[in-house]
Formats: sequence, structure tokens, C-alpha cells
Amino acid sequence: MNAKKHTPLSLHGLRLLFPPLATLGILFLTEWIARGSLTGETFTQYIFPHAEAYLLAWAMLFLSWLAVDWLTRFAPLATLLAAVLGCAPAAVNFYTLQLRGEPFLPWDLMQVSEAAGVAAAAGIHIQTSMVVSIVIIVLLVVVSFFLYRGRQKLNWKPRVAGFLASAAATCGLLFGVFLQPAVTQAIGIVPDAWMQDRYYRYYGVITSFLTNLTNLEISKPEGYSEEAVNEILDDTEAAQKYSSAPLYPGSYGATTSADETVKKPTIIYVMDESYWDVSELEQYGFQFDTDVSANLHALQQTSAYGRVYSPSFGGGTCDVEFEALTGYSVSYLPSGSKPYQQHVTKPMFALPSYLKTEGYQTAAVHCFWARYWSRDTAYPNLGLDDFISLEKMHGVQKVRRHYWTTGLVTDDSMADQIIGQYETMKAKSDAPVFLHAVTMQNHTNYNKDNYPDDQRVKVTEAPAGLKASTVGALEDFATGIRDADAMLGRLTDYFSQVDEPVILVFWGDHYNPIDSNYDIYTRSGYASGSSADPRLHQTTLLMWSNYSDRAVDLGTIAAYDISPVMMELFVLRQPAYFQFLDRQLRAAYRANTRGTILEKDGTASIDGTVVAGTGAVYEPEEDISDGAGTGDTDAAASTDTAAADKEAHDTPAGETHTALWVALAAVVVVACAVLLIVKRKGATK
Repeated sequence: MNAKKHTPLSLHGLRLLFPPLATLGILFLTEWIARGSLTGETFTQYIFPHAEAYLLAWAMLFLSWLAVDWLTRFAPLATLLAAVLGCAPAAVNFYTLQLRGEPFLPWDLMQVSEAAGVAAAAGIHIQTSMVVSIVIIVLLVVVSFFLYRGRQKLNWKPRVAGFLASAAATCGLLFGVFLQPAVTQAIGIVPDAWMQDRYYRYYGVITSFLTNLTNLEISKPEGYSEEAVNEILDDTEAAQKYSSAPLYPGSYGATTSADETVKKPTIIYVMDESYWDVSELEQYGFQFDTDVSANLHALQQTSAYGRVYSPSFGGGTCDVEFEALTGYSVSYLPSGSKPYQQHVTKPMFALPSYLKTEGYQTAAVHCFWARYWSRDTAYPNLGLDDFISLEKMHGVQKVRRHYWTTGLVTDDSMADQIIGQYETMKAKSDAPVFLHAVTMQNHTNYNKDNYPDDQRVKVTEAPAGLKASTVGALEDFATGIRDADAMLGRLTDYFSQVDEPVILVFWGDHYNPIDSNYDIYTRSGYASGSSADPRLHQTTLLMWSNYSDRAVDLGTIAAYDISPVMMELFVLRQPAYFQFLDRQLRAAYRANTRGTILEKDGTASIDGTVVAGTGAVYEPEEDISDGAGTGDTDAAASTDTAAADKEAHDTPAGETHTALWVALAAVVVVACAVLLIVKRKGATK
């Protein structure tokens, strides 16, 4: 009667193989969900060349499975939790890429409720990869239930020992590898400071997310101290080497005597979502059925105009906004971090806070939820006293409901909001106004069904080879540009008639892919298929006033130079930091943004590789024109596999790969051996 059942050797083998194989399968599901597709190209271009990153991710899932199983002795729960650990972040990553062009980053955890609201507004739907993954995960859970049913029970001592060993190994992997940049770089995981979407494509969701945890804090630069800064400020001899002549000789400030200049004009900032002058495409084989930029072109004859070098592409609006309001470059923040969420956590220097010391009243208007990008907490810290967000807007018109099911507020309604807020502020006080506005109408994604046929701008000519969906997406985008131009016309008409001096600064935050690919740019020759192409970072800029009609070509300036240049043009009293930026613009370069330096002569260099000419067009390394539409983020990904880019991300010598494979194989062997030993000891009791 005391005879014990002996578990067949084959069942032992299956139980030993299931955890590593199941978690490996979960890893593949994770990447499928995150990318929207998992093709042979995904493996050859991304996974196999960077196998070390995916092996680390698999080890994390495997060790997590073991820890849960030792603790609960319930394999289905371990399988389910491992699947959630991998697939849930992957799903979030997929949707964040769709909504803002950036992957799921650790600091996004601060925006969970806001992100859920955005997802609902955008009308996003579950993808095929997610449905199939759910089915596979359910099957794995069921298989684990039957596979481990009836296995020998263990008392608490071996269970605790197994759990502690697995948990220790998991922590060792997290703190000893993922959170140690020196270690990850040694095994071939190269930081990508400028493009997190590329980083995630190369190294996968799990490894990319965990290694980004090291960017939550800013390290103080070597030699940085208050004394060091004061020493620089006190170096008057060096300061005398810089010219104090006007940066733009033909501007209002350069041609108006000091006693006649306007001292404290009202200042209106309008950052228009995804705006750039799409009529430029008419030089590259496109034609539209209407002049989409009529007001812009007319105003350029009597205003300062040029381009803004944006730190962002396809998303990251708050990065551009932060630069424009503060003069600080996001290049010096941890890669991929969001300034409003992580760094604007207490009152700090910014144009609004400075203008308040000059007697201004300040406010912001944005037709989206106040908490998105944490604007509700960041704006007061920047000196913006009032904030009119979507929650406070009534009677606004909305469009583009095909993709954004609740619609997006029109730029025409935003003109109403800007004018209304200005009038409200002037009714309360005679003090000059600083009003900062951010629009939303032309937010990605683009689809011709967002507008009725009788309202949508039509493309009448286009380069050969473009898909109908791409042309339709361009029509959607061009319609938004036409409406933004109409808003610009309304605002300048209104403020040209008010009885006080007004400056209006209007610019776009960033370019986007159109129809989830780069065909609009590549097939026309407008730009390359790389999101690093300087041409795709130079949005349209206009600085207009109702008391000067001087046309000034600003060239390209960095987003962080918008405020200093505006104050230089109109000879407004500048804070010391803006004076420094003005000198930098004269003596050093026009922009230094996330690895790209734009020299004074227009020469651009990316990570040391020089490209002649402002907005120079790169030759694309590979054609992505056949990429899938919305939902295929690999196809939508930029063609960032040029030779220099590959070289920068290639893994180290083969010995490193071999050593890593051996080390991870050893983890599996040791874990399985421990499992067998503990089971046998438990069976003898």
C-alpha cells in the first residue's frame, strides 16, 4: 500500500521543457503584438542580428515563470502571469506607436488614465495578432494544467528555496544586467538616444523597456557646479569676442530706434499639430485642387518666416512645446523621457514665468484633455496661470471621426477659443497678454474617410506608384493644412484690428508618416525614408506682428530658439539665458538637436556624418513602399538601416554572442537540474 506512483520519464521531460519553450513562445507573441506583424524580415533585420537582447528578455520571462511556479505550485498561473508580463506591455506599445509615433516607455506609467481616454477617443481596435495571441495563451494555460496535474506535492521548505533562488536570479538579471548600461553595451545593446522607436525595433519591447528604466534620473555632468557656472558668466573677456550686431539686419528691431520700439506687446504663440507647408510637394510632382497655404504665403511677404528644427518626428509634441517655451533642448534630457511628466515638477524658468516678472498675464489653450502629457501640472510650473483645456470648451466643432471616434476640435474652433480667451484676459486687466495655444485637428493617423468628399482637399496629380490609400491619407492631411491656414488668416485679420501691439508666432510641431509609410516623401524625392532625415524635422515658422511689415528670412532655427529669436526680432528685453542662445545662434550653429547639428551655412551632420545642404535629402537604403497599412509598425518603421546606422547597432564580436548563448543555456540547465533534484527529494518523503 505504500508503493508510490513513478512519474514516467517522458512526462518529466515534457515538464522540464515546457517552461523554457512556453516562455520562448510568449516572447514571439510579445514581438508580434508590439510590431503588428512578424515576418521573415523581422527576424533577419531585427531579431537575429540582436539575439542577445531577445535572449535576455526570454530569460526574464523564464525566471519569472519559475518564481511563480515555485511559490504557488500552480503552473497555469505561472504561464498566465508570464504571458501578461510580456504581452500586456506589447499591446500598450503597439497603440502608443499608433497614437503618437513613440513606443511604450517607463514614464508612460504616470499617464495610464489619460492614455486610456486617448485610446477610447481614437477608436482603436483589437488587432489580429492580439486575438491569435490570446487563443495561444489560453491553450498554453490549458496544456500546463494537464501537464502538471498530479505532480508530486512539496512541503514549504523546498518551495521557498526554489522561489528564493528564482527570485534572486530574476533580480540579478534585472539589476545586474538590464539596469547596468556598461553590461548591456558590452553584450551589444547600444543606446539610441534620439529614436526610441528604432531602439524598440532592434531590441524588442521587454529589453528596451527595462533598459530605459536607467533614464528615469538625470546624472549631474562632470564638473557641474554653481561656481563653475559663475566662472563662465564672469569671463567678460570671452564675452567680448561675440558680436552684438543685430542677428537679422532687416528686422523691426534692427531698423527701429530704441525710443520708438514697442516695449511690451501682447504675444500669441500657436503651435499647430503636425503643421508644415504641404504645398511644397507641388515642386515634387503633386498638385492639389486648391491653394492650401494661401494665407501663409501672403503673410510671408510682410513677416519673419523660416523653419523650426523640431526634436520630434511622428509624435512627441510636448518635447517641441517644452523647447519653445523654455529655450532648453530636450537633447540634454534622458533619451525618450518626457519633460512635462518627469522634469517640469516645480516652478522653473520659462518664457511665461519671465514675462510675468515683466507685468504680463499668462494663459494656455489646448483642445485636448488637461492631464495629457501632464500639462495640467506642467503649465503652472512654467508660469502659465490659466489653462483652458478640452474639458472647459463648449460648443466647439469636431471633425475626423473616422479614426478619432469622438472627433478632434477644428482649428477654426481653436481660433474662436484663442480670440475669446484674449478678450477675457483684456477685460480683466490692461496688462499685456502672453497666450500659448496648441491645436489638435491634424493629428495622425490619416485616412480619406475622415472628411466627406465635398470637404476634403483633392490630390489632382501624384507621382507614379503611390497606393490609393496613401493618396487618400495625403488628402486628409492636406485638408488639415488648409484649415490651419484658414485659422492663421482669421487670427491675423483679428489681431490686425485690435488697439494694441501684438506679435503672433505660428509653427508646426513635427512631421508624421502619412498612411503609415514614407512613400509621400520617398517616391517624390522630397525626403528619404529615414525619420532622422533633417528635411523631416524642419517645420514651417511664421512670426507676424500688427506693427511691422518687414519680411525677414529667418532660415532654420531650433525649436529652443523660437523665443530668443522672437525677442531679438522685436527688440524685447531678454533674460540672460535667451541672450546666451542668441550668441550661440550667431557664433556656433543654427540647431543642435538629438544628434543632428545644423551649421550656420546650412550643413547638417548626423552623429558626425555630414550631409551637405539644409534639409538635405538622403538616398533611402531600402524601399518600404510595400509596407502594410495601419497596424503594421514594422512596415511603418523608418528605413533606418543605412550602413552607418547598422554599424552603430551591430553587435560585438562573435565571442560575446557565444558566451551569452552558453550562459543562458546554463541557466536553463541549472534550473532544470534544481527542479529535478527538489522533486526527487520531495518524492522520498
